[in-house]
Amino acid sequence: MIKTIIFDFGDVFINLDKTATQKELSKLGLRIISKETESINESYETGKITTNEFISYYQRLLPNISKKQITNIWNAILKDFPEHRLEFLLKLANEKKYQLILLSNTNELHINWIKENISFYTIFKSCFDAFYLSHEINLRKPNIDIFQFVLDNHKINPSETLFIDDTAVNTNAAKQLGINTWNNDPKTDDISTLFTIKSDLF
Repeated sequence: MIKTIIFDFGDVFINLDKTATQKELSKLGLRIISKETESINESYETGKITTNEFISYYQRLLPNISKKQITNIWNAILKDFPEHRLEFLLKLANEKKYQLILLSNTNELHINWIKENISFYTIFKSCFDAFYLSHEINLRKPNIDIFQFVLDNHKINPSETLFIDDTAVNTNAAKQLGINTWNNDPKTDDISTLFTIKSDLF
């Protein structure tokens, strides 16, 4: 029986356009993301470099671009947060049947945009018993250690835990620790249908 539900954030609650940032960079001539750039992006996502260091790196790649332009390009991935998903979460939190945890690969620029543009962000965050962002805990999915961190921190049994994420490599990693998973498809699935789609677990 499930006692803890761990949620991803992007394309589970807030909609994403995962190609938007690369499209904008391509328009400026940065069509190929090098291994170095991938490493910088991951370092930023795990809080190993600051926002200023991250932006400075992209300004070296694109010398004529402003800090504001880079910020807007980086945040282009973020879209809307349908309110019915918040209503679903609020109902779930009020029932107090499950421990609710958010576990997201999120950087400072993205979470700042969300705080500024999603009017109910504070309400959303308050629904969770724990709220883990990769840049704050210096860990990221799909590395196994981030899932072990949550299991250890909350002393939870993997077989009594469900992890929901739209990225298969992340859910596959969680499965290695015995965690139940739902690899949701944001094109066809909606978190509000959780108890219908995964009825076998509840």
